[in-house]
Amino acid sequence: MCGIVGYIGPRRADRILLAGLKRLEYRGYDSAGVAVLGEGDRLDVVRRKGKLSALEDSLSDAGLTGRVGVGHTRWATHGRPSDENAHPHSTGRVAVVHNGILENYRELKARCQERGCTFSSETDTEVLAHLIDLELQGGKELVPAVLAALAEVQGSYAIGVVSAGTPDRIVVAKNASPLVLGLGQGENFAASDIPAILPYTKQMVFLDEGEVGVLTTDGVEIMTLAGEKVERSPKTIQWSVVQAEKAGYKHFMLKEIFEQPRAIEDTIRGRYDSGTGEILCDALGVDEAALREARSVILLACGTSYHAALYGQYMIERLVKIPARAELASEFRNRKPVVGPDDLVVAISQSGETLDTLEAVKVARAAGCRILSVANVLDSAIPRASDWVVYTHAGPEIGVASTKCYTAQLAALYLLGAAGAQVRGVTGVDVGALVREIVLLPGKMKSVLKRSAEFQDLAHRYAHHRDFLYLGRGLSFPTALEGALKLKEISYIHAEGYAAGEMKHGPIALIDRDMPVVVLMPEDEQWDKIKGNLEEVKAREGLVIALTSEGWGEDVRPICDEFITVPATHPELVPLLTVVPLQLIAYHIADLKGTDVDQPRNLAKTVTVE
Repeated sequence: MCGIVGYIGPRRADRILLAGLKRLEYRGYDSAGVAVLGEGDRLDVVRRKGKLSALEDSLSDAGLTGRVGVGHTRWATHGRPSDENAHPHSTGRVAVVHNGILENYRELKARCQERGCTFSSETDTEVLAHLIDLELQGGKELVPAVLAALAEVQGSYAIGVVSAGTPDRIVVAKNASPLVLGLGQGENFAASDIPAILPYTKQMVFLDEGEVGVLTTDGVEIMTLAGEKVERSPKTIQWSVVQAEKAGYKHFMLKEIFEQPRAIEDTIRGRYDSGTGEILCDALGVDEAALREARSVILLACGTSYHAALYGQYMIERLVKIPARAELASEFRNRKPVVGPDDLVVAISQSGETLDTLEAVKVARAAGCRILSVANVLDSAIPRASDWVVYTHAGPEIGVASTKCYTAQLAALYLLGAAGAQVRGVTGVDVGALVREIVLLPGKMKSVLKRSAEFQDLAHRYAHHRDFLYLGRGLSFPTALEGALKLKEISYIHAEGYAAGEMKHGPIALIDRDMPVVVLMPEDEQWDKIKGNLEEVKAREGLVIALTSEGWGEDVRPICDEFITVPATHPELVPLLTVVPLQLIAYHIADLKGTDVDQPRNLAKTVTVE
């Protein structure tokens, strides 16, 4: 739920750390700080509540010149946002930054206090600093001290540790929170996400669960928590620094909305035979036998990815013709689901690090399920816990509210459904036609994006409303949920998405002349029913914003307050187009209201705590 950066090398550490933290702002935070090792075994810690600008001002006054350090942006889990609760936490000898939650910190804190430790914060993290310091006082070197301290903690963590007594190294460790190491020439880096260190190196090593990394100027050493050496080759990251910048757009979110055609192209590229239309399962990342043998599919996800999972449920049922169900990962992991070896579990996570989804995967694996993940981040935790991985190629997504990663997930799930139909020889499914249609999709998506000004004008007309209702049937139901989520996430307007068939079971009571109702009604088999819902809304003086396919729905246009069209496409691909106007409308409303579009309040990009 926060960001870590570490640096060791010839440059001023505070400048590298601050620049890296700025690239991690999208993760959400309420305070920030750095710890830098200076001359004469001095450990300087500077931390401030609020935005990074406050930390930057303090660093300008501090004049730190050290070449080794760790930095952190914090999103409060234990203790209110304050200077005292900000990371790094230090004993004077040791400084620690930490992402995650230590479940047994109260017990450990009491034990440390019995041994004379004085605490200055309300956080769980400070316990780690004291545990490591006590081990150092007992005569251990830094690495064994960190290993001994971690042996006592329970919970999730990604940590970075520096010590005044060991100025030539940084120790990092990971368990259920993301951490990546960057390899340079005479310098090395650590971070909780790739963009923080991408300007300095493209050579990255990803720590696995229960691993420790030791960074020096000469290189990186990896070991297990038991101290056993681990050999791992670095990965070359293909993302460019430019991809992680705004490129002239007002907000990252707007830039990422406009990057969706490219994200779709990159996600489908190389995964089909352009001559035959055949899905290339190996290139996609799926095992043909797993698709052929699965008796049912369970799709696990949270938030926006859950809406993609619902879409995936429809794809599997419509194309593969086997039972499928989408599940909220947080609910799945906390009950006793009836699953087994005949079930294929599809875990969907943009970051590949979503804790609830990761834990749900562990539950499914323990029951004997085979696991396929859909993720955007190479070698992240959920892919590593899976048997197979379908990577989306959306590139870094900085805005907290997901856009391009969502549509890339839909594209990946569309290909997965087509692959399943192909492998199982499902009659009546023309896989070649499915491929031909998705190849055309980026161009159609670009034509929708060119009308951004139209959606901006609509936003001006509706930004003052306090409540919105989104209705959809069939494949449009997940889009209704996603449209409502985008509006509430970034504009703080109350919005609800509903299956249109449920409208008369409650939501209809809310409809009046002050309620905009977005009705998703593309050309499909649900048209007559959704048309009836639209007429019911209008009969109660609701404000109808209809979204349909070009050349369709002209008979209802006269009773609609707004009438939006998208290019006609294959029915299974409609959600990839209809979501784009909803993203842009939500964005423009939020921009008009002056909210923090890229970093909405109380939200974080990657949810790695419960």
